[in-house]
Amino acid sequence: MLRRIARRGQGEQQGDPLDAAQERRVRAVLALGGVPQADLPDGVQQVRLRLLERAAKGYEAPRDVSAWAAVVASNLAMDWHRAKKRQERLGERLASLRQHEHPSGEDTSVLSLAVAQGLDELPDQQRQVLVLRFFADLPVRSIAHELGVPEGTVKSRLHTAVRALRARLHEDEVV
Repeated sequence: MLRRIARRGQGEQQGDPLDAAQERRVRAVLALGGVPQADLPDGVQQVRLRLLERAAKGYEAPRDVSAWAAVVASNLAMDWHRAKKRQERLGERLASLRQHEHPSGEDTSVLSLAVAQGLDELPDQQRQVLVLRFFADLPVRSIAHELGVPEGTVKSRLHTAVRALRARLHEDEVV
């Protein structure tokens, strides 16, 4: 099974089922889903483990490993998100959003805080589709397929989530 994954261009080095771009996407989805920076390597390993377990059970490799990995990462982030108290998550989320390569100014920090708070207030399903669509850059069709819901449901959740987040940013006078 791993050979099939490797033949499809996934993880060609040392049998790793995730290539570098997929790992970056998984890390971003986890971070945006509220997983603290210190726990990101564990989250990436969980995604790898689930892909390897899938192969070990004899299941066919996912049609789009990148989309599948992003959805698994999103689900892991939701699990983590449910397990933590709201105030503990907020500080960790902001730390994980800041990247060392891209120092942010005061305006960016205020916007990051407002977006993080807005994401924190969204229902889990809305937050999940918003992160998958706009931060993991998955098309609606892939999100619907991976979550096992109709495309219309994904679009509805996206619309509601964007409207709520936009209202929150205007309410806080950030934008």
